[in-house]
Amino acid sequence: MRLIGLAKSYGNAAPVVRDLDLSLHQGEFLSLLGPSGCGKTSTLRMIAGLEQPSAGRILLGGRDITADPAHRRPVNTVFQDYALFPHLSVAGNVGFGLSTQRRKRAEIDRRVTEMLALVGLSAQAGVRPATLSGGQRQRVALARALARQPDLLLLDEPLSALDAQLRQQMQAELRALQRRLGSSFLLVTHDQDEALSMSDRIAVMHRGRIVQIDRPEILYDRPRTAFVARFLGATNLLPAKAEAGGVRLAGSGERLALPDAPGGAARVTSERAGCLLAIRPENVALADPGETANVVSATLERCLFQGGRHRLEARLSDGTAILADLRRDGGPAPAPGTSLRLVLPPARLALLPPES
Repeated sequence: MRLIGLAKSYGNAAPVVRDLDLSLHQGEFLSLLGPSGCGKTSTLRMIAGLEQPSAGRILLGGRDITADPAHRRPVNTVFQDYALFPHLSVAGNVGFGLSTQRRKRAEIDRRVTEMLALVGLSAQAGVRPATLSGGQRQRVALARALARQPDLLLLDEPLSALDAQLRQQMQAELRALQRRLGSSFLLVTHDQDEALSMSDRIAVMHRGRIVQIDRPEILYDRPRTAFVARFLGATNLLPAKAEAGGVRLAGSGERLALPDAPGGAARVTSERAGCLLAIRPENVALADPGETANVVSATLERCLFQGGRHRLEARLSDGTAILADLRRDGGPAPAPGTSLRLVLPPARLALLPPES
């Protein structure tokens, strides 16, 4: 699938999707990730044929489907509320789309049996959706969407109604199902953990545009902007000034070395330029005695218990906040007011432009 210059406006309001270009590869699990109002759901609805683009084209399998009505597109959608028919059995729901295509009864029955076996609901074929759990209803919606063998499956925050434990379970099941089928899936979500755990690639959207698209680990470790860094989880963004071969923290004046890899010193365009230094809390460690390279001084304000770790909330000498995750080793947690020496490994630092 390719989106070329896709745009969407409603009335005279500002565009909700702006000049969007995107390619989804065959057999890929791609997520559109972003906050409410960023344009991700409008993008999905245009692909599904539920909204008409204001500009741009939608190509699927090399064919332009921009003007095709929804029922003529080789695309199916799983919605947030599942949209199951309460008066039909599980089997009736799964086979509904096939019956509207006037398939033969034997073909419908065979396909329904295959789909229910695929999602582990063969024993529930004759029951109504109201008797099922949330996770089971989600599986029925998936089986119904996959029964017609779409070229592309669209997922509109399908797990958001589930509790946290079941949501994690269904994330793993959905990802395993996609790999087993080799189908192309496009997920819309605002849940960072969901996108990170399920996707081959993630497209982060902000104000109607894709601001960065890449593999989950690249987005997490090497964000290009402060927005991407913040949206993908807890992060430290430290104001700094670029220098040859490194940076100097803007407030405390402490100098830090950077890696030569992309995201490090190679991204400094001019010396003394303002920038932000990004590093995840789990990559900030307590310095060993005598260690001096890339070490900053801080004062602990709070120590939060988080299961297998403590989250340290500290401040540098100039008052800049910094987070560090300290693995629990059985000893007592440091007390507020403790002076800390924190090491920021060069390989874990990313240099970002200042926020506009």
